[in-house]
Amino acid sequence: MPVRPARRITDSSPKNFGMFAKAVGMEGDLIHLELGMPAEDTPQHIKDATIAALQAGDVHYSDLQGLPELRRAIADRLGAHDGPTYNADEVIVTNGLTQASFAAFMAYLDAGDEVILLAPYYPQHIGKAELAGAKVVIAPLDNRNGFSLNPALIEPHITARTRAIALINPCNPTGRVYTRDELRGLADLAVAHDLLVLSDEVYAEITYDGHRHISIAGLPGMKERTITMGAFTKAYAMDGWRLGYIAADESLIAPLMKVHTNEVTHVNTFVQHGAIAALTGDPKILAGMVDRDRARRDLVVRRLNQMPGVTCAAVEGTIYAFPDIIGTGLAAQECADRLLAEVGVVVEAGSFYGEAGQGHLRVCFGCAELERLEEAMDRMQRFFNGI
Repeated sequence: MPVRPARRITDSSPKNFGMFAKAVGMEGDLIHLELGMPAEDTPQHIKDATIAALQAGDVHYSDLQGLPELRRAIADRLGAHDGPTYNADEVIVTNGLTQASFAAFMAYLDAGDEVILLAPYYPQHIGKAELAGAKVVIAPLDNRNGFSLNPALIEPHITARTRAIALINPCNPTGRVYTRDELRGLADLAVAHDLLVLSDEVYAEITYDGHRHISIAGLPGMKERTITMGAFTKAYAMDGWRLGYIAADESLIAPLMKVHTNEVTHVNTFVQHGAIAALTGDPKILAGMVDRDRARRDLVVRRLNQMPGVTCAAVEGTIYAFPDIIGTGLAAQECADRLLAEVGVVVEAGSFYGEAGQGHLRVCFGCAELERLEEAMDRMQRFFNGI
């Protein structure tokens, strides 16, 4: 008789890696623009700080919540994004944003609770909610209004069982950076219905053209009902380092720590010194990386808008373009599959992010250098010209 897995496993949706899974093992010169893996190397001063800590013997157990110096630096950085004032005890250093969000879902969602995802949504949130026993409710946003945070499209999905709303700002996959007014509308819903906001802000440092990330936790009445999550993954090209964080009001920390310590005890000690260097190092290094992402964005958005049947809105933040392909007559998944099969360009179908993403592709411009992006756009141009 086979061993039965826990129901939380069998009752949750299978993990789906989208176009990445389809491209694995394929032969030929593929250009991968489907994964949010930065093209940049981790800056040298971050590596040096980590190596120095390792060589100095900082290799043993440390503070369960994270090194106090790092937690203070994270709190200071969050305050610079119009967030609330945090102290070091209101920050937890985590094993990437994935573990941060898992801890938040597990600590604050019970079986039968509902959590609202704003579509196009981040698919990994579905599995986390289901593992916690919660039900995912999708609130589709409107492409015709730039996928804005429209309370009129969100409130009808709130029920007596709704416990939380998951927010991604800047938004993966749409590239939106939400305005203060948009965030205020969402905050008003959270206060009126006594909801928690689980705010993924991993792209907070990557914004363009005067758009500025604002943390929803900094709005009146929101610190005590917001769990803010971030990471060093994208802005500092530290995706393989697996370093992230949670920031939350003191009243919310204890349940999060219960999950965190049972899951990982604490994050690798010496790599936290690299994160301190990232936050306290020369700001010109980060600015230069964002400038290079801006150049990649400019190239990709310009070229996409030259392709027949394709339009691409200006990307306000993140490392993703979200072009509209409705004019080509192709469904999103069909288009992504054909781009892979016919010209060797791997992009994600917008429908991977929910039905609201249908008619779109997600193109990661931050994961390749300019020359390779030019080649990808040439191939896509040939493909769309031929339809």
